[in-house]
Amino acid sequence: MNVDYELYKIFYQVANSGNITHASQKLNISQPAISKAIKNLESQLGGELFVRTQKGVVLTEEGRVFYNHIKSAIDNITNAENEFSNLINLNTGSIRIGVSTTITEKYLLPYLKKFHELYPNITIHMYTDISNELLDKLKKGDIDLAIVHVIDKDYGHDIEINKIKKIHSCFVVNESYQELIDQPVSIKTLSDYPIILQTNGSNSRDFIKKIEFDYGVAFNNNIESSSYTLISEFAKMGLGVGISTKEYIKDDLKNKMLFEIQLQEKLPDRFIAIATLKNQTTSFSAKKLIEIIKE
Repeated sequence: MNVDYELYKIFYQVANSGNITHASQKLNISQPAISKAIKNLESQLGGELFVRTQKGVVLTEEGRVFYNHIKSAIDNITNAENEFSNLINLNTGSIRIGVSTTITEKYLLPYLKKFHELYPNITIHMYTDISNELLDKLKKGDIDLAIVHVIDKDYGHDIEINKIKKIHSCFVVNESYQELIDQPVSIKTLSDYPIILQTNGSNSRDFIKKIEFDYGVAFNNNIESSSYTLISEFAKMGLGVGISTKEYIKDDLKNKMLFEIQLQEKLPDRFIAIATLKNQTTSFSAKKLIEIIKE
């Protein structure tokens, strides 16, 4: 069977998108052309690959098996093309980085500056989101690497987690919570107070869930924010107990805008880490940035 490779690429993109319109936009091919290509491929294979629904298309059982093989083949071809390009193209390229606004501001900026000075012709694409969303983008191939906060847990067999910096988490309040500042308190005591938390799906929220599990408590969620930085700002206003990172709020602690609560228990370890896909060639640009960060 001599099937045009372009048909496989179109099938792969439609399967990934689950929607012909989205695949059309990504491939820059008209929707009728994509529909015709899928029908052509199905005709050559002798069976249906998709079931059409009102929301898009869904792989048939046979289509799912076929997709797994096609994905592996296309990934290998893409990796080979990228590797070849990396070897000959030292002054051009791009890097797609998934990272939170907080990590960018508090940690990553000096490394980005150095990277840009060394490779000024490489375009940097930044994607900001909560940790779980960034890892999902990484799995889909939408970004080259994610720089995220992590705890000691399994992030999936296809994700490589490379811890690069240990950070120190702490609970903080403003001066109105004097009873929590004067002496060490237990985590159970904190569960009686309003807690300011980050949105579900964030590493900060996973961190809180681990504390709840480890110590058998349930925190009283008073305010929920998608922004990790805003948690400290809300704590400064006296809206509750915030969870933060000492390295990020050292000025606020020094100026007594925030006060760290001394706990009787030890909090779980937390890290800044670089996440990449296992068994996939990392782009040249991504490799260079990782090298700079690790220096």
